[in-house]
Amino acid sequence: MIDRQHLTIIREVNRTGSVTAAADRMNLSQSAVSHAIAKLEDRHQVKVWRKKGRSLELTQAGAYLRDLAERMVPELEHAERVLADIARGRRGAMRIGMECHPCQKWLMRVTAPYLAAWPDVDLEVRTAFRFDGIAALQAHEIDVLVTPDPVKLPDLHFTPVFDQELLLAVHTGHRLAGRKFIVPEDLMGEDLLTVPVTPDRLDIYSRFLVPADCRPARQIGVESTDLMLQLVAAARGVSVLPDWLIREDATGMPITTIRVGPQGLHKSITLGVRLDDAQTDYIDGLFQIAKRVHPIPTPSEQRIVSE
Repeated sequence: MIDRQHLTIIREVNRTGSVTAAADRMNLSQSAVSHAIAKLEDRHQVKVWRKKGRSLELTQAGAYLRDLAERMVPELEHAERVLADIARGRRGAMRIGMECHPCQKWLMRVTAPYLAAWPDVDLEVRTAFRFDGIAALQAHEIDVLVTPDPVKLPDLHFTPVFDQELLLAVHTGHRLAGRKFIVPEDLMGEDLLTVPVTPDRLDIYSRFLVPADCRPARQIGVESTDLMLQLVAAARGVSVLPDWLIREDATGMPITTIRVGPQGLHKSITLGVRLDDAQTDYIDGLFQIAKRVHPIPTPSEQRIVSE
């Protein structure tokens, strides 16, 4: 039979590139790892990998087991943490994945009242899934996904929690400063500062530039929105960011904003969950608090959150 150790070994060998490195990560001897895989291969009359020079190459059977391991091992690890939490008298554990690059500051406003309301739930935020959230949610690697791009799938449920408008941020001395709105041609020749993803994942491309067959001179990927605003303030480029983020983080900077198109570029931030988990009490509790917490809280919102 196939057990968890087999899947873990195959997963680690695939990630590290060698049996020796995988054995070190698992605190096992190389012979123990090789023996376990040899028994699996002998039992099922297949080969998991073959040598190719100094490296290992997965066979068809090995590739199948690798894909199975990538789905199952994280879920088993999570199950063990949940059971351990329950054994300690805790209610459970919830993993939140971030696919909305600037939304971490908003999420921090949600976590404080959530932790106070649900003291028996462990909360973990994973930014590693920032741009591959749907797959992570379906693979049970996370339990809740924060995303501006919900996907209609039968096994997932998405709830909008707040709306935002994407604005063009430019230096106050920029040639576009003072415009009420921009058209796609205005960005041709500009250095566009964005989060480090491909253009097809960005609304400024998919909903504004591409339909008009326009492109900026360069797209420059920047990991931090704080640095992005600093670069705009230094006239090193322009950027398209949520209205609330600019109002909060660009105070005092020589930055002005312009609407993207005459109607603006609007977006809703949603929370996604597997449909089977939508009614879990502590997950639903997160959704209820998230709906009440806006990116920049007003005094009345602050009172609601603190209650």
